[in-house]
Amino acid sequence: MPSMASESVATIVCTSKQTRFHIGTPSYRELDIEGVNIAVTAARADKAGPKAKGKAKAKEGGLEILSSAKLRLKESAEFKAGREGPEERTALQEVVERVTARSAVEQEIKGLKHEKLQKQLFLMDKDARLRSGSRGLQARKALVSFEKVVSESNALLEQADDEISKEALQAETQEAADMLAELQIRVAPSRLAQVELEARKILAGLGFSDAQMDKKLSTLSGGWHMRTDLAAALLQEADILILDEPTNFLDLLGIVWLQKYLQSLYERAEKPPTLLLVSHDRDFISICTDLLILKDKDLAYFHGDLPTYEASQSERRQWLVKMKEAQDKQKAHIEKSIANNLRAGKANDDQNKIRQAKSRQKKLDDRWGLQVSARGGRFKLNRDLVGYFLTSREGIDIPPEQRPVVIDLPEPPDLRFPGSLISMDKASFRYAARAPLVIHEATLTVGMGDRIGICGLNGSGKSTLIKMLVGETLPTSGAVETHPRLRLGYYSQHAVEALKALAAEGGVGGGGEGPLTSLALLTREVDGKLSEGEIRGLLGSLGLPGRIASDVPVTKLSGGQLVRCQLARLFWKQPQCLVLDEVTTHLDYETVTALREALHEWEGAVVLVSHDRWFMRGALEGLFDEYQQGSEEEEGEGGAGGGEGHEMARRRRMVYRLKGGALVALQNGVQDFEGTMERRVKKLLEGM
Repeated sequence: MPSMASESVATIVCTSKQTRFHIGTPSYRELDIEGVNIAVTAARADKAGPKAKGKAKAKEGGLEILSSAKLRLKESAEFKAGREGPEERTALQEVVERVTARSAVEQEIKGLKHEKLQKQLFLMDKDARLRSGSRGLQARKALVSFEKVVSESNALLEQADDEISKEALQAETQEAADMLAELQIRVAPSRLAQVELEARKILAGLGFSDAQMDKKLSTLSGGWHMRTDLAAALLQEADILILDEPTNFLDLLGIVWLQKYLQSLYERAEKPPTLLLVSHDRDFISICTDLLILKDKDLAYFHGDLPTYEASQSERRQWLVKMKEAQDKQKAHIEKSIANNLRAGKANDDQNKIRQAKSRQKKLDDRWGLQVSARGGRFKLNRDLVGYFLTSREGIDIPPEQRPVVIDLPEPPDLRFPGSLISMDKASFRYAARAPLVIHEATLTVGMGDRIGICGLNGSGKSTLIKMLVGETLPTSGAVETHPRLRLGYYSQHAVEALKALAAEGGVGGGGEGPLTSLALLTREVDGKLSEGEIRGLLGSLGLPGRIASDVPVTKLSGGQLVRCQLARLFWKQPQCLVLDEVTTHLDYETVTALREALHEWEGAVVLVSHDRWFMRGALEGLFDEYQQGSEEEEGEGGAGGGEGHEMARRRRMVYRLKGGALVALQNGVQDFEGTMERRVKKLLEGM
């Protein structure tokens, strides 16, 4: 077994420009950091000490995420960070490190602790001098031991910020927070009851029952642990509140409550925090007022919501293309005129015409480019082009057209003879003989091309119903029948954990040549039914191209990559029916968008369980945002009266709510369930 010292470790290097000026009354609810550089380098563990890590730079093979970027958060604003992924996570770490850096309050608390130790040392020294004999010997030993403690405390007090390790900083921050909380409770005993009352209201909004609130934390599952951490973050009086995928493990009631609660902070709180939010739930992030986009190793900012940003980017690119085309034509005409004047001047030895042509060419080279400001007004050199530039106008740079994420679902094979794919007739289920029914006489039919959605709160039995539907669990009573030629693709809500376990048990892939990769896993499962090129094409279409598929072990893949790998395991079988249970977890919003559109257009049947309202509306009900509808109308050839539109309309689209073990059809689909949750949330918030 190789030693840990011989393995490569990833090092995150963060640097920024430091101001030389004193800030009299700093606002901790806003950030304005210039020259932010973030890079991920691969360093040797045996050479990467604390000082080496601090001085490390991006080397060959490293990943530079930000370069001379400006990080700016406005006070009391709500930011949605850009495209989700490892880059985004590292940018968040930079914010956290800046926000949680050692403050003057923590330094003062350390000073108070040191003073307390010095007073105790004085008393112990006095006691050692007054005592004699065996008691004096014990007192002097205790004094020597305590002198070491005081010496260590003094060294920590004088330690520079850049010499403190991350673990020590976290422990120090937590200790300072605990001391402050204890002092606040001692000063105001009623605060403890107030904090507990507020905590119970937040936990109730996140789905905790009274019994669960009083349970030991060790007895709760991982999902409830995450909710507890979220509640603790919401309970704190923060200057900057950073929430990274807070909707994971929340049902729709919890998501709507959290959304309304964050909005209410700006109405109830005297100084509301600045919110930095990362989420793949597009309905949830509608609370954000600004966007922070990580693009081309820089940070861009946009005031508005995500659909507006996407529409404006497309419109701006079209505007720049038209402007450049028009200017290119005009420039070609002017250059032709200059060339004619220059030729005529040389032929007739007319120096004035030659000088005039050269002057026009010089002005053309210097002043050609954008003639309007960033806001669309008249261009002013001293305002719109500050700094050193070679010309007096900025060139028209057309941003490259971003290739959207596209997911191609395989066409379902013909069934040869008609019939429903899955039929559930008055199926009931209970876990034990005397236990209450979890599912009570559920009846559901899934036909080719159907779109079925299942809504419900956590613990309502949705996953149990799905397991009965796919045959993993047998009903206690009733029947579940499937088409004899049905190919079923089932994505479980625990698919990522199951895939990790499979990779850990799988050992080596292929012929024992290395760890199990995505390519090796699928090659083993297809058993010669697909060629290596076809397998690579399938993985590449789902976002696992090239070396990621063949070289990166499954155990090293991110959560989103594991979801893509699991989807590839379903798609190669060409299923006629896809049953997807919380498939959007771990996926970034662009992949969620691509999967939503692919499911909407697919010819097979889809049974979907998800707490993502935006995803369900598009995949099941065919409801898209206005800017997407506009782009589809421009690209479509047949319009609304085409054959494809009629085929889409004939599909059966149903959304059910599972409540009390019974399936209830929702006439207005997801909108009905969302409205019910909003009314419940309103009652919860009225009591706060």
